[in-house]
Amino acid sequence: MTFRLHAHGVAAILLDIEGTTTPIAFVHEVLFPYARARLHAYLRARAAEDEMRDALATLRIEWQEDARTQQEPPPWALADIPAAARYLEWLMDRDRKSPGLKRLQGEIWAEGYRDGTLRGEVFADVPPALRRWRAATIDVAIYSSGSVFAQKLLFSTTTYGDLTAWLTGFFDTAVGLKTAAASYRSIAASIGCEASRILFLSDAPAELDAAATAGCQTLLAVRPGNQPVETLPAGVVRSFDEIEL
Repeated sequence: MTFRLHAHGVAAILLDIEGTTTPIAFVHEVLFPYARARLHAYLRARAAEDEMRDALATLRIEWQEDARTQQEPPPWALADIPAAARYLEWLMDRDRKSPGLKRLQGEIWAEGYRDGTLRGEVFADVPPALRRWRAATIDVAIYSSGSVFAQKLLFSTTTYGDLTAWLTGFFDTAVGLKTAAASYRSIAASIGCEASRILFLSDAPAELDAAATAGCQTLLAVRPGNQPVETLPAGVVRSFDEIEL
């Protein structure tokens, strides 16, 4: 099915990453294992740095909340770096959208992107779509649970080149949870666009529901490797090539 969107109706397109612009396998089979394998060494090497102390202080607040709500996180005494690493692994095992975890994962990935071990991966239809949309004066922004820092690393190092020139904004969970309508209202205000003129693409129905509640237009991205959705909504795309302005 092809969706013909009129330029006067859609002023901005908001994109999820995992399962929308980028294969889920790249995130779960490349990025996550890369960070996990280097986590302990990374924390030990930077334990005395102020930025690491700040990151761990933020993470500690999350751990305290998990302990308070009886989520049974692993024990963590202050200044215990191995315990901090175990808590981070515990968060990874649960695929938690933890700001502290996402920050540290992004910093570890940065080393891999810098030395060429990692390169950002996107579906082949993404780069030409970004160029088409920007040529039509449509703003294109990213909204992902991964940190803005990690988002920029991914899109600047793809095999198709640096795609950040085609992107006008980046948002992470600092703006709010992706399953909360208020997050999409905040993004609309930030980019100076009415929510009704924003088209949000994601592989997660709960995120699409939240965006729709905020007044956004939505499309479900159905990509290879994505979790099957029991009831497909009317708006489904399997390639960005299906979206015509």
